[in-house]
Amino acid sequence: MTDAAPLAARGLTRRFGALTAVDGLDLDVRAGEILGFLGPNGAGKTTTLRMCAGLLRPDAGEVTIAGASLARDAREAKRQLGFVPDRPFLYERLTGAEFLEVVGALYEVAPAVVRERAGALAARLELSSALGDPIESYSLGMRQKTALIASLIHDPALLMLDEPLVGLDPLGARTLKDVLRERAARGFGVLVSTHLLEVAERLCDRVLILHRGRPLASGTIDELRRGRADRTLEDVFLELTRPTEG
Repeated sequence: MTDAAPLAARGLTRRFGALTAVDGLDLDVRAGEILGFLGPNGAGKTTTLRMCAGLLRPDAGEVTIAGASLARDAREAKRQLGFVPDRPFLYERLTGAEFLEVVGALYEVAPAVVRERAGALAARLELSSALGDPIESYSLGMRQKTALIASLIHDPALLMLDEPLVGLDPLGARTLKDVLRERAARGFGVLVSTHLLEVAERLCDRVLILHRGRPLASGTIDELRRGRADRTLEDVFLELTRPTEG
């Protein structure tokens, strides 16, 4: 594992015509932390994640993943990244096991290691019995679990998830939280974009609140409360993002 930060983005900017979706954003995920990436609809969260994953080219700025520049050394940067987008793409005609084998091969992970890691995660997520079935038969929650396993097959330094709890039942959601906490405990970085503020408050070590492509606030939950223990993350979020009158 490298000593470099799992994610360091500087000056990220992305425009869509006259709209500036992300405006000079600096974003860091430190080793051993879960960062909550929060913001109202249209704040620029998904656009930011897609730029950090190399799926969308920024108009300005640079992304470094575990010390590797996404612009200058994309292969190494992406090797250090696991990403679960808001709408994961899965090859529906493959079985779950076949899909995970393909992903492992793309990352040059030995087949035996793929089977071991996939089997262990599938058992925890209660997906083992479905790995031999075609993905086209999977429910939304099963697809989400498969995408999560695929993102971890190569044991990446940085894991980014966009609304990862969508479709998961309570046990699956709890298991996912446990897996993310274990990743952080091993010194890896985790970035979670979510609208579930109660989940972010319990799960994340630090949060960044984005609004109109710019950061409004960042810090630990206690720092954002500013000495008022009765304030929840929801209170802070709504106070910062609520439209002003006049």
